[in-house]
Amino acid sequence: MHDHERIRALAGRIAEIAAEPVMTERRRAWTKLKDLDAERPMVLFETWTLGQDFLADGELQCQDPQLRGIERSMLGQIRQAEEIGDDLVVEPVWRLAWHTSATDYGVSLAAQHGTDAQDGTVGYHIDHPIRSIDDLDKLTPRRFSVDRAATEASAARLDAIFGDLLPVVIHGSGCLHSALTQDLFKLIGNDNLLLWPLDAPEALQRALQYLRDDRIAWFRFLEQEGLVGANANGTIVGSGSPGFVSELPDVTPAGGAQLKDCWTWMESQETTMISPGMFIEQFLPAMAEVASLFGLVYYGCCEPVHDRWDAIIKMIPNIRAVSISPWCDRASIAAQVGRSVVLSRKPEPPPISGATPNWDALETDLDQSLAAMGDCNLEFLFRDVYRINGDRPRLRRWVDLVRSRIGGAVLA
Repeated sequence: MHDHERIRALAGRIAEIAAEPVMTERRRAWTKLKDLDAERPMVLFETWTLGQDFLADGELQCQDPQLRGIERSMLGQIRQAEEIGDDLVVEPVWRLAWHTSATDYGVSLAAQHGTDAQDGTVGYHIDHPIRSIDDLDKLTPRRFSVDRAATEASAARLDAIFGDLLPVVIHGSGCLHSALTQDLFKLIGNDNLLLWPLDAPEALQRALQYLRDDRIAWFRFLEQEGLVGANANGTIVGSGSPGFVSELPDVTPAGGAQLKDCWTWMESQETTMISPGMFIEQFLPAMAEVASLFGLVYYGCCEPVHDRWDAIIKMIPNIRAVSISPWCDRASIAAQVGRSVVLSRKPEPPPISGATPNWDALETDLDQSLAAMGDCNLEFLFRDVYRINGDRPRLRRWVDLVRSRIGGAVLA
């Protein structure tokens, strides 16, 4: 019973944090941002990539595998809310995704992960199965399924443990990630991704259309089975960004939400080396077809978008937020976007990583971002930080630095 007591204590603390007045204010401010009427830039520091540096295995007490995973997630939320002071919104519910599964593409995309000196497994390799045009014949339509009994049993178990403190709700199937080129890269490899647009455009279109049809089939399956969860709330809808917005429903109706009432995340990091013209002609149309199923789109991740933005927004007009990575020309994209789309700025990870943060570089990056984009609807999302040598206070220091520049109060 120790596991139950531990989880109940954490659930109770989450409920307390969720009820704090600052959470209501943050929800309101996030909604103003995504409604394109921001009062100030919003700020988040994504902590899950920090692994042991943020939350060590030795701090976990639960022995039951499911409860141990929930303990890690709960403790992570509590620590972020108590220590970092960013605009994290802690929700007054515990969301559990439907247990869904899918067959493979007719070929395996099994990843081989490497291990670094600190037992990290971020780096991986996939031995791409589609090596020649003839190998495209190996692709078969995926089949999808949901285990309702297992999901409901899991929800009932958790509800019995802590539902009186923190309501348990079955909510969707996770992030509605629409990216096509990620799996295209895994299927055909980097050489083919770069050469087929020139040497074999018909083969490239065949692969892209296969993935386009796969994504549409997956999302329609979720919709028809009532498995789509409304995500205009604290759900992460793309590259670290929450989905608070007033024009989409924030509560899932009985029978599931409709795709048109939800955000999707569309990105194409793998085509960074493809010219704008070739990307627009050969890749963007299939991406746009999938994005058109949804109400709003969060676009991008690490790829720069300033050199192809006009075409992207014309073909995907329901984009509401766009990722501004360290490789994106901030002044150029700000001039193109104005206040018509949220700019989701991702600072460079190296200056805050490792043994000693480079605070001069972090200040310079922040000041340059505000000079270029300060008049836009703007959010700062620090992502892809993996090593901080256990120095958690530096995360709060960065958040305080941002608040000192944007005129917002340093919130507890």
